Amino acid sequence: MSEGRVLVTGAAGLIGNAVCALLAARGRRVVAVDRAPAPGCPEGLAAVDVTDVHGLYAAVGDLPLDGVVHCGAYSGPMVARDTPHDMFRVNVAGTANVLELARVRGARRFVFCSSTSAYGPTGPGPVTEDRPLVSGTLYGASKAAGEALVRGYARQFAPDGASLRLCWVYGPRRTTDCIIRTMITDAQAGRPTRVPFGRGFPRQFIHVEDAARALVTALDAPGPLGGQAFNVTGGAFLTLDQVAAAAREVLPEADIELAEGPDPVDDLQQRFDTSAVERVLGFRPGIPLDQGIRSYAAWLASGAQAAIQGRQP
Repeated sequence: MSEGRVLVTGAAGLIGNAVCALLAARGRRVVAVDRAPAPGCPEGLAAVDVTDVHGLYAAVGDLPLDGVVHCGAYSGPMVARDTPHDMFRVNVAGTANVLELARVRGARRFVFCSSTSAYGPTGPGPVTEDRPLVSGTLYGASKAAGEALVRGYARQFAPDGASLRLCWVYGPRRTTDCIIRTMITDAQAGRPTRVPFGRGFPRQFIHVEDAARALVTALDAPGPLGGQAFNVTGGAFLTLDQVAAAAREVLPEADIELAEGPDPVDDLQQRFDTSAVERVLGFRPGIPLDQGIRSYAAWLASGAQAAIQGRQP
């Protein structure tokens, strides 16, 4: 493992913040950038958008980089739905900007925070990484495009790269739409949760700390990865009504009812095969759903969400 500087984009957001915290805990030197600071963001964060090429170079300076963990992006299909050009500008052109910076500054490894949304509807599982990407949203398409850029840079230039296809990430600091957050906050407020879909509809989750650990594991992996993509989940394959049951176990006061049917704005995806990330990177998730719900509930009860509400991580 190299001890050189690591650039983390999206460092004030959900996953980027957790990556910075993990790297700092391991004594790594972090260059943290995000379009705007937020409470609890890394000390010394530079307020730079990934579309600002000159700002990125100024934030990094003239010293070389060891690696990049690129989390700076619109963070889900529910975000920027009415501004598709901005989704392309940030998620695709922004990724190209950061890749070129990594090349110029001699980075050894570029880790791209991708998404299982790149697959679109998957068909039968288990879903391996060689399944064709037929993204059903512009967000998913932007992640597929970012993966192609990472793979092209890894094969034609440097740095070596990897793309981690994360499933739905939940946990402390998530403030965008999340059904687990809704179940928790409703229970804490004494409100019933009524969802007009979800019984029998599968959705795979991963706790933010596990997501961050997967990204850092890819950053530090020995040997070339060649732009390879990896599925990364929290290990469990559950339907939303099973997730609700887990929430009730943690929060007995929760009153949750889900109707039959699929989520109208989400892809139907079957179990993702995670054997590649286990075999190549040695990563396995460590936070089971009940433990993750408990930590998220404690964070939400603390009132910390109010300080960063409204920010798109």
